[in-house]
Amino acid sequence: MGGGVTTRTVEANGFRFAVDEAGQGEKLALCLHGFPESRFSWRHQLPLLAELGYRAWAPDLRGYGDTEPRPRDVASYAIERLMDDVAALIDASGAKEVTLLAHDWGALIAWTFVTSRRPVKQLVIMNVPHPAVFAEVIKTSKAQRKRSWYVAFFQIPWLPEAMLKARDARGVRRAFSEMAVDKSRFPPEVLDHYAENALKPGALTAMINYYRAALRFRLNDRPWPVIESPTLIVWGEEDSALGVETLVGTDQYVKDLTVKRLPGVSHWVQQEAPEQVNEILRGWLRP
Repeated sequence: MGGGVTTRTVEANGFRFAVDEAGQGEKLALCLHGFPESRFSWRHQLPLLAELGYRAWAPDLRGYGDTEPRPRDVASYAIERLMDDVAALIDASGAKEVTLLAHDWGALIAWTFVTSRRPVKQLVIMNVPHPAVFAEVIKTSKAQRKRSWYVAFFQIPWLPEAMLKARDARGVRRAFSEMAVDKSRFPPEVLDHYAENALKPGALTAMINYYRAALRFRLNDRPWPVIESPTLIVWGEEDSALGVETLVGTDQYVKDLTVKRLPGVSHWVQQEAPEQVNEILRGWLRP
């Protein structure tokens, strides 16, 4: 991959996680990707994190990419199981200090992890609202309900997989190319990577099962204590899946909150605007 990034296998919680790694030391920066991404989505941030003194890990989450095995049942993707993976990866790292960076589904896991499991030194969230805030917005915002149509579609058996898989995973390719504002950031080789990952046996079912499990096991049915860890939200304002109104009220749940909004940038913020995102990270992350 270059930039001092290597790939290793980390055994944790019964899985063999494929992890891209940069840097070394006792400060872990754990980067959690979203749907339909992979560890590759953090390719622009890992060298920076290493430069800043972190051992940076970007794993393929369970069900994704080169992480094995790949469970097929919905229950394996309940939020409690996903948080088990994060805890196990942190334990496997042996780190004395943890910073979580997370995007999309990874951010949903991260929000829940720091409120339900363990505090971290710092939390960086990209383009996913706090779950409690989103739960309130979805009740009143017709616009957000319209943007979230795909969550209901993903509850249907087998059909979403078939549609995303068709024509060499055209649906996965279009998720990036059509949502992106700067489409040059998603050239054919990047789209090929995500399509190839999605076409691995059982991968699309695993990826969509995150959404099925979220509704089936009532992800939001939990208390949301105030997060004490300093928290940064980086938000691409041209997100066609999540409106900026889903940020309003986040300060009720986060004691030390910084929000950086990037105009003209889509949901794929750290891939589409890596220079801006990295500048923000360099200025905000605290040694």
